[in-house]
Order: sequence, then C-alpha cells, then structure tokens
Amino acid sequence: MASFELFHRIADPPSAVARQYVVDHALEDRVRFRNLTYPEVEADFQRLGGKATPALWDGTHLHQGAEAVVARLQAVVNLGRDGDM
Repeated sequence: MASFELFHRIADPPSAVARQYVVDHALEDRVRFRNLTYPEVEADFQRLGGKATPALWDGTHLHQGAEAVVARLQAVVNLGRDGDM
C-alpha cells in the first residue's frame, strides 16, 4: 500500500523529475501517482492546500515543488524502504 501521494501533471517538466526519481529509486510501491487531469485528484490537491506541482503528500504535510518532493523522497531512500515515515 502506498504511503505517499505524488500530485503531478504529465506535461510539467518538474513533475517528470519527481516521477523519474520515484522510478529510479524503485519507490513505486510507496508512492501513488495522482494525475491532476482528473477532477477528483484536483479536488484532493486543493483540499490539501496544493498550489505548485509536483507535490507530495506524506500523510501530514504537502511538499510542493520538485526540489521539496525529491528531498522528502531522498529521506525515504536514506532511511530505508521499511523505515517509518
């Protein structure tokens, strides 16, 4: 089950950076991709206070922008895939 939700836009280069990081570090089982093309995904993004993409919801905080998303995901990689996040 995914622990994180990655809000992204397909044509957005910073979103591509975040998606590539997930794939490169084999985090697909931990990160659910949420494409903002869909109204229900956009509604969830707005409800969480989303303004910039990509954005990563970790259950507590919405990390916005590629740099913040990659930094949060780096913590997952550094602590190990089974660490509590």
